[in-house]
Amino acid sequence: MSEADQELARDLGFLEAYTIGLGTMIGAGIFVLPSIAAEQAGPASMVSFFAGGLVSLLAALSLSELATGMPKAGGSYYYVNRALGPFFGSIVGWGMWAGLTFASAFYMIGFGQYLLPGLGQYVGFLAGWGELGITVAALVMAALLTAVNYYGVKETGALQNVIVLTLVGLIFAFLALGFISGPSYQEFNPNGWPAVAATIGTVYVTFIGFEVIATSAEEIKNPSRNLPLAMIAAVVTPTLMYVGVMFVATGTLSIDALSSSQIPVADVAENIFSPLATGVSRIPFVDISPSAAESFGALLMIVGAVLATVSSANASILSAARVNFAMGRDRILVDWLNEVHERFRTPYRAITATGIITLLLIAVGVGIDTLAEVASFMYLVTYALVHVAVVVLRRADPEAYDPAFKIPRLLYPIVPIVGFVACLAILVQMSVVVQAIGAVIVAFGVVWYFVYASDRAPSRSLVGDAIAPEPTAVGDGTGRYRVVVPIANPETERDLLRMAAASAHAHEDEQAELIAVNVIEVPRQTSLSQDLAFEEERVQRQQELLETARDIAADLDVGLQTRAIVGRNAGSVILDVIEEENADHVLLGWQGTQSRREHVLGSTIDPVVGRAPCDTTLVKLGPEGGRGRGDIMVLAGEGPHASVAARRAAEFAAAAEDASLTLLNVQSPAEDEAESPTDRGEAIIDDVIEAADIADATVRTEVIVAEDTERAIIDAADEYDTVCVGATRSGAVSQAVFGSLPETIGANVNRTVVMARGQERSPTSIRQAISQRLAV
Repeated sequence: MSEADQELARDLGFLEAYTIGLGTMIGAGIFVLPSIAAEQAGPASMVSFFAGGLVSLLAALSLSELATGMPKAGGSYYYVNRALGPFFGSIVGWGMWAGLTFASAFYMIGFGQYLLPGLGQYVGFLAGWGELGITVAALVMAALLTAVNYYGVKETGALQNVIVLTLVGLIFAFLALGFISGPSYQEFNPNGWPAVAATIGTVYVTFIGFEVIATSAEEIKNPSRNLPLAMIAAVVTPTLMYVGVMFVATGTLSIDALSSSQIPVADVAENIFSPLATGVSRIPFVDISPSAAESFGALLMIVGAVLATVSSANASILSAARVNFAMGRDRILVDWLNEVHERFRTPYRAITATGIITLLLIAVGVGIDTLAEVASFMYLVTYALVHVAVVVLRRADPEAYDPAFKIPRLLYPIVPIVGFVACLAILVQMSVVVQAIGAVIVAFGVVWYFVYASDRAPSRSLVGDAIAPEPTAVGDGTGRYRVVVPIANPETERDLLRMAAASAHAHEDEQAELIAVNVIEVPRQTSLSQDLAFEEERVQRQQELLETARDIAADLDVGLQTRAIVGRNAGSVILDVIEEENADHVLLGWQGTQSRREHVLGSTIDPVVGRAPCDTTLVKLGPEGGRGRGDIMVLAGEGPHASVAARRAAEFAAAAEDASLTLLNVQSPAEDEAESPTDRGEAIIDDVIEAADIADATVRTEVIVAEDTERAIIDAADEYDTVCVGATRSGAVSQAVFGSLPETIGANVNRTVVMARGQERSPTSIRQAISQRLAV
């Protein structure tokens, strides 16, 4: 298995997923932010929390659909990258990583405040450390949590369960006693509604918990059920808690006292316990002073705050590492980050990198309010794009997108539209400093894409398909295997039909047949009938080609249909034939060189290779006698279509007399690896044989170890008559669909070269989609 194919173990059930999200959302949001929110908006800050919860619920609905449609590690990054392409994927990936690391540092500083100034009131050696002590405590706990996540997700989930259940009990007790104490208010909204709106951005960091669930989607059992339930529950539960805590806090302490407190919830609890403490002190035979009872209430909340901030940072470090891992898997970051630990089954390098960044943010002394607001900013940008991604995926309707949960019909597209606008509205209300920092992070994502990722990450944007949706034509499964063969040159016609027949004969039990197509292209300035009246020679040549095709098919003992077509564009006509015939395979001739200007492989080939919804094979014919016969070599690599190339080669070998079949793998020399290059190459070849289902074929295998793998492949190819290679990239042909290596082989090897890819439909580009819309 290649690194790109490695998956994370599914260890998280509903309770673990719910508590991972809830643990983040009831952490610093309840125990640290009340002082900051109260200073900004007074008692009306509870409205800010409620509004933030509503915005998060909209995002949770969109994320639930996306996550059940594509349950993979990476959360919002993964969905935006698949729907909008790697440009926006780079922005969101870096934004989420930055947001979660800023949030982790925020939680850890909150931990330090409650541990030292808070517990320092009761534990002597924790007192008097000052700001330096808070920073050191935050650094030590961040390092410890990084190690916990490094060790394994099961341990993380167990830790979350204990902490969160404890927190829920403490908060419910706090709320019950707070309501009983009778909060009172002098002025509900002292700073006006604009301040309430701005405070939403400040407190929104508390609402990223459901995103933590989505980033761990690949590790959640039964994701179609557990994902949406966990995310929606993780939004609704803490939203009600936030509003309740702010109601009690702002109605118990004055705004000045609350805003100046480093441990606001503990100070509120001390006041709430005052009446209870007086009653307890009057119980006969109970020797507890009122001050001790008050201190007990405050101590409980301090312990709760320590647990909560640890829980929040723990979940954020875990999910940040998952985003990092997913970016590496998509080649937006280096492949080095894809490594999964053999024992712990965690992306340990991504976790380590995330921990280091978190430690740096703590060490440089970024303000706690700035950390919170930057994290909020980046997630609001992310969720705005998530709402766009839902609309794009709904309209494009790719085959791989099949969500078990969908936004209800009555709420679509209201939810993504309102959610998108709400996110932008909050961003506009945030401070200029935070907007500037957020803009720098977004700009970094853009620059990173153009400098590093644009040439590495496959382009998969579905925006074009969303603008102009097209139905995907696939085989109808009625038992007829069809191979479309465009023919235009009498000199190559027989060989192309023979190679297509080899594929057809491999499916004889499906009543296979060939469809030979010849297209006469007519300029747009001339009507089709008018052109034919003056092109008798071309029409005659077309008829001769198709008549010859019938004779060749009879010799090859294969069924044949012929299609003589006149059209404006040969590539579009061939695509139409593939759709009309429900073709399973299209085989085209190729010159073996890249075209100039806007075409990569050729003006006719480009649209077919880029958009054909079936197996596609390109054939560059070599010298006579070695065209799909003789010694046949397959490049057996880790590409997504290597098995298709192997299956094609086996078909050619089975149809030819005295043909040999070799699977070749080329490896770089090992650098302190446990597995030798030869063993690794043999394992890859075995995987290709299994995937191609050619275990019964007579196959020779060979592994070559060389520093220059490309040169070694080209040199080895010269020893064979036919060379088969699978496409190494997916996507539109304008991004070189076959990848640089297959194209290099086709251009530099003087043999028959076969390039193959499996059934897929590359997304429509935005330019193509707009053109299609305008043409309607």
